[in-house]
Amino acid sequence: MIYKVLTLVHLLSVIVWIGGMVFAYFFLRPAVAALEPPQRVRLMQEVLGRFFGAVLVAAGVILASGLWMIGRVAKAAVQSGGGFQMPFDWTVMVVLGLLMMGIFGHIRFALYKRLGRAVAASDWPAGAQALARIRIGVALNLALGTVITAVMVLY
Repeated sequence: MIYKVLTLVHLLSVIVWIGGMVFAYFFLRPAVAALEPPQRVRLMQEVLGRFFGAVLVAAGVILASGLWMIGRVAKAAVQSGGGFQMPFDWTVMVVLGLLMMGIFGHIRFALYKRLGRAVAASDWPAGAQALARIRIGVALNLALGTVITAVMVLY
């Protein structure tokens, strides 16, 4: 039962992260493009701050639940007298998931700070540049998340 609950928590956290990226990239960003730079950059800073807080929690839950589930399966395999070799789809999920977390860390702790400094200084061109770099990171993470999802469903 605990494995199923952890799988659910893991999946819900993935949905928050990937769903938030889809919303921000395909719906929010085009909608705010009509705003003047001061309003657009401030709004995106506020929205991204809230979203990045949620992603920090989601990424932690994904990492903890994923490691726990892998460990539980490995322990069960060893206790039954067998060995454990991580399946290909799990390996893809772990490697690309860790890469996504690294990219997110850069977005949150470097690029988002640049955005905050630009907003504080009312430097709208620098804010727009920070948002452009954040957008690239989000697009990359969205692509990686899509690959992980496809591998997990199709493999």
